Amino acid sequence: MFAYSFSDDHPLSLGVMSTTTDSESTAERTQTTVHLRATGHVRDAMETPHREFTFEGDTLRDLLEAFFEERPDLAEMLIAETEADATTAGWAKPPENLPGTWHKNPEGEQTKPYARVLVNGKFNEVLDGFDTKLEDGDRVSFVYPFIFCC
Repeated sequence: MFAYSFSDDHPLSLGVMSTTTDSESTAERTQTTVHLRATGHVRDAMETPHREFTFEGDTLRDLLEAFFEERPDLAEMLIAETEADATTAGWAKPPENLPGTWHKNPEGEQTKPYARVLVNGKFNEVLDGFDTKLEDGDRVSFVYPFIFCC
């Protein structure tokens, strides 16, 4: 789970609660290289639509931890700290029994309204959330579209 703390030195510090055991932490960790893509506000902040990124580990969680350590401003833009931060007020009341299967990441692992993290074109929520396994060459997209009104 991502944990946030704010300080004067850095506008946003991102930490991850470890879920590894002592034996896992002593094992050699793999490095994975993915293609990062960005649209909308994230693309503006990254100043490039795409780049390669190599990180230690093999999950989306490992990637986000490493990337947000380098770019905490993007963590603040994309990741919601609470359920309330991940929710937007809709204009229509949803039915009590929603059709189909709905997946949602746990609190602290959700994106802000309208922002999404995709792996190979699929929302991470329909995969394994932040525990989605990544392989070399996978495409991870940070999507936060421009929204204009009247």
